[in-house]
Amino acid sequence: MDTRTKQYLDRARNELTEYLVYQKLALREKKRENRELLERLSAQEKSHYEFWKTLLPGVEIKPRLQGLYGIPFLRTFLGVTFTTKLLESHENDAVQIYRAMLSEIPDSHKDRFRKMIVDEETHERALFGQLKERRIAYIGFVALGLADAIVEITGVHAGFLGVTGSTLIAGISGIIVGFAAAISMGSAAYLQAKQDPDKSPAASAVITGISYMFSVVCLALPYFLITAMLTAFTVSTIIGLLLLAGFSFFGAVVFDRKFLREFGESAGLMLGTALATYILGSVVGKAFNIGEKNF
Repeated sequence: MDTRTKQYLDRARNELTEYLVYQKLALREKKRENRELLERLSAQEKSHYEFWKTLLPGVEIKPRLQGLYGIPFLRTFLGVTFTTKLLESHENDAVQIYRAMLSEIPDSHKDRFRKMIVDEETHERALFGQLKERRIAYIGFVALGLADAIVEITGVHAGFLGVTGSTLIAGISGIIVGFAAAISMGSAAYLQAKQDPDKSPAASAVITGISYMFSVVCLALPYFLITAMLTAFTVSTIIGLLLLAGFSFFGAVVFDRKFLREFGESAGLMLGTALATYILGSVVGKAFNIGEKNF
């Protein structure tokens, strides 16, 4: 198989995979508007696959299994908006590849190929923008709970790192402070959502509070499993960074943001707060001779 045929086959497999993935997503979608959009995307990808198939007579084309099963699996946990946007990010790469391939396409197929580029570049993006998912409306409240908890509780733990060597005290303090803050943040989210007729105040409060406590528990857990204070703080900080990275990636995909910028800002705020509270904890610990007391 020559290089050009391999290129054609690679693109054909991608289009076939995406056609089948959108078809699967449409079958799982309960909301009629979203289902119709996914069916249109599936039909469009099928036409692109059929285009490549005409350039590969007699060649067997199979979908990519990791995409065929992996993307619908992601949809179960992360929603249809995230999964389709993730696929869209690959479409952006496809446009660049297609433009580079234009000179290699037979003249008899070039008009159809140019139309395919336009589909990838504008039409599909417009369809993605029309998807509506309830959970996306509450992403801001998840971010409010998750990010604030990571910054605040890491700061609490860093402060105790400068005060005492007791991981148990640090862990319990993080849980207590986190629980009080989760109630406070949930209340603030409730009042904020009351100003928005499209959001449920109760749901907003619960989502914010649960997101906050989830982060609190994840960050406090190392302090109950590890007796060395510095090691526990290091593990807890790594967990916090991983949580921030995961949510930053989700937000970057869904809202078309720059992942590194989002993650860098959040991580910088978290680490900066930890450093400031560690210094404060050290000063307070020395001033009151706390570190030498038996907790």
